[in-house]
Amino acid sequence: MALGRKSWLFAGSDRGGERAADLYSLIVTAKLNDIDPQAWLADVLDQIAGIPQNRIHELLPWEWRERQHALLEAA
Repeated sequence: MALGRKSWLFAGSDRGGERAADLYSLIVTAKLNDIDPQAWLADVLDQIAGIPQNRIHELLPWEWRERQHALLEAA
């Protein structure tokens, strides 16, 4: 958190700062769920355009982790 402090000072606007905080929150949530944040975000960004709104919860880190474990067990 402290490493980015100077960079975040120039987020551009309050909204830019809020977006940075949202992204940081997503990354930390993935880490807390023992997920590689880069792999999770890449997969989510790849799938999000084609998933119905009522199934968006499937992309949450804890749901994603369970699905990945199930895919590994099936293989």
